[in-house]
Amino acid sequence: MIGRLRGNLVAKQPPWLLVDVAGVGYEVQAPMSTIFDLPEVGKEVILLTHYAVKEDTAAIYGFLRESERVLFRALQKVSGIGAKTSLAVLSGVSVDEFARLVQSGDIASLTRVPGIGKKTAERIVVELRDRVDAGALAAQPRVGRAPGTPQDEAIAALQQLGYKPVEAARLAKEAAAEGDDAEAIIRKALRAALGR
Repeated sequence: MIGRLRGNLVAKQPPWLLVDVAGVGYEVQAPMSTIFDLPEVGKEVILLTHYAVKEDTAAIYGFLRESERVLFRALQKVSGIGAKTSLAVLSGVSVDEFARLVQSGDIASLTRVPGIGKKTAERIVVELRDRVDAGALAAQPRVGRAPGTPQDEAIAALQQLGYKPVEAARLAKEAAAEGDDAEAIIRKALRAALGR
């Protein structure tokens, strides 16, 4: 099992990262909340990881904060939720906000996250209400780009998070402002999509 990676950040193309650890390049998927807070390409990074093995694939998921890894793992235990949806949740709302939505049973807000329909949101509330505590999660410690315009990069990242191409393009176009990099466009687009 791989629980942590420490190395140089070689590339970040949401949701993918490439981390060089002693000459070995690890491909890691990460939520936008982690990607927003990463250092520049070429700098050292330490990621907490979740290593997942399925019948025909193996994947590594990386997080800067233990609270995100804890929530990622908790979401995996909910029937019908996989890694892609778990990453979308962490990319769309903060750990504290997610815990608040679950505790208050706010199904409508949960369904704004890509990949979560009404039935899945109801299952999340029922199955995680007793396991997701904003205070406990918040107390957990924190431990090169593809060619194209920042708006193109944002559209690609939004599609990776589950938005349809037309919706991703609309969100990115509406969010983009003069001088914004891809991360700023993605952050604003996700806030707009979630009505915050």
